[in-house]
Amino acid sequence: MSKKLWLHIIFISIGFLCYPKTYNNAFVASDSLKVDTSTQISPRNFDDLNEIYTGEDYIYERTIESSGWWTRFKQWLSDFLKDLFNITNEGQASKATDIAIKIAGVIIFLLVIYFIFKAIMNKEGSWVFGKSSDKKIIPVTDIENNIHTTNFKKLIENAEKENNYRLAIRYYYLWLLKQLTQAEIIEYDVEKTNSDYQNEISQNQIKKEFAYTSYLYNYIWYGEFNVTPTEFNQAKHAFTKFLKSVKA
Repeated sequence: MSKKLWLHIIFISIGFLCYPKTYNNAFVASDSLKVDTSTQISPRNFDDLNEIYTGEDYIYERTIESSGWWTRFKQWLSDFLKDLFNITNEGQASKATDIAIKIAGVIIFLLVIYFIFKAIMNKEGSWVFGKSSDKKIIPVTDIENNIHTTNFKKLIENAEKENNYRLAIRYYYLWLLKQLTQAEIIEYDVEKTNSDYQNEISQNQIKKEFAYTSYLYNYIWYGEFNVTPTEFNQAKHAFTKFLKSVKA
């Protein structure tokens, strides 16, 4: 037997002695493999899972049709902006959509504030006189700031023709303030109250009549009721009498 053959035999023997477990495990693994030879195999049947697992919790992929109205609106707006400005990038279209929604929100907010302010102004009429249940009342800037050039007699005649007695008494009161100012009995100022004017009057008789007509004005103009013709005529008589007694 050659020397090389002996060397091969020695190396193989040493290998089996050093690594016996590896080869044993390999043989054991191949020997322990079991094969199912049973012929009684029956398939399992399941119910329709689409009918069982329904609802929002089981929707993992959403389409535009199944999304909420806000998502559909944003998608529509995004598509509209892409067509309008020839936007090809989805990110840019999404950013433009967000900006457009924010601008629209600011505009809507400003419009709401404007209409609220306008409604308050229409309800209150003039800020000085407080109430204004009649839309035909002339704005404060056209009367109070220009009483010396206003034809109150003509305004009163028009108010009486329309049976607007509250408005007529208002004009009578402003006419009286005009006359008292021209007679240098008071100093007219739109910011002053009835009490301010009354304190400026030095003559007792005039102060007494002014207090009475001021009472009639407050009672009729600020009262929450309709003025009857009889009540108006009584107040009118007091105002016209007072106006005749005041001479500029």
